[in-house]
Amino acid sequence: MWDIAVVGAGPAGAAAALGALAARPSARVLLLDRAGFPRDKSCGDGVAPHAVEVLERLGADGAVAGFRPVHRLRLGFAGAAPVVGSMRRAAFVVPRSVLDARVVDAAVARGAVLERHRVRTVQRLADRVVLDGSVEARAVVAADGAGSGVRRQLGVPDPPREQVAIAIRGYAPVGTGREEEQVITFAPDGWPAYAWSFPIGDGRANVGYGEVLGDDAVTQSHLLARLGDLLPGAADGASRWRAHHLPLSSGRPRQPDGRVLLAGDALSLVNPLTGEGIYYAVLSGALAGEAAVTAPTDPGTAYRRALRREMGRHLRHTTVVGALARRRWVAEAGVVAARRNGLVFDDLVEVGLGRGLVGPRLVAGLASGLAVTAVRGGRR
Repeated sequence: MWDIAVVGAGPAGAAAALGALAARPSARVLLLDRAGFPRDKSCGDGVAPHAVEVLERLGADGAVAGFRPVHRLRLGFAGAAPVVGSMRRAAFVVPRSVLDARVVDAAVARGAVLERHRVRTVQRLADRVVLDGSVEARAVVAADGAGSGVRRQLGVPDPPREQVAIAIRGYAPVGTGREEEQVITFAPDGWPAYAWSFPIGDGRANVGYGEVLGDDAVTQSHLLARLGDLLPGAADGASRWRAHHLPLSSGRPRQPDGRVLLAGDALSLVNPLTGEGIYYAVLSGALAGEAAVTAPTDPGTAYRRALRREMGRHLRHTTVVGALARRRWVAEAGVVAARRNGLVFDDLVEVGLGRGLVGPRLVAGLASGLAVTAVRGGRR
């Protein structure tokens, strides 16, 4: 009998193992993943400082070691003046093949048991959960990604299509002038959509493009063509293309009562403004792991309360801003406001990469940006 079994050993799952062991070092923790580590994972590879803080607190303090911090961020619509600024706290770009293996290793070093296993069935009993008829645990954390099989067995519906984005990612030689900054270029048509180039520090960049799903099927050739349009030359010499879905947060995660807890992408915890998901993954994973070993009768309720306490206001604010930003003129106003006021730039970065809130300064900045875009013929 395991105290907690974690399905999926990515950042959310490994953080759940670490969170459980931090709360109760004697806990019996099982990590299950269908892949062996290290393994590649489709992602933009951006690691926000907030995620680094959570990992360090859990004991995975070497997760970004050896990777150069990136302070500068350039973003804006293609064909228009971008905003270029230094983030108050640097981000990192760490390939998931490295990051995930490091966090898993930290969990194993603290006592978790890692097994290669693909979970197919989930049986919920009064005092335990049984996986595949043989693995028994007092609680289970489902960290098995956007297409979570555990979530579907719980009867929790998949997010609606309009709340899901699709992105493609590859690795290419970093473009001249992009070695020291993260670049995000928004699509002037087909919004919301953007391309990116994130420098790793070893001569390569993680390059990609993503957009919210529409009614039509999306092909790889379409995604690559859009990347080429928005960041010409960024994908030259690229390889290792992989696509993935991003279930965007809707403000109120659907965590049921009981002994099965959903974390990270399995709970649709992805920032709807930026697509950032690693910070949400490690924070939700840590909270789930702690609840699993400290609330033995109903960890689901304890976890839901912890999510609300730690992330509730932020998720509600990003939901509202994300919905508004689907109107291109609102997004344009945000870029203008950030270019005119460095403090507004800081606020937007915090909302998009961390746990920031929409305060009076940001609202005033957006209002001034709207006034500027209106004068210039922006859409209303």
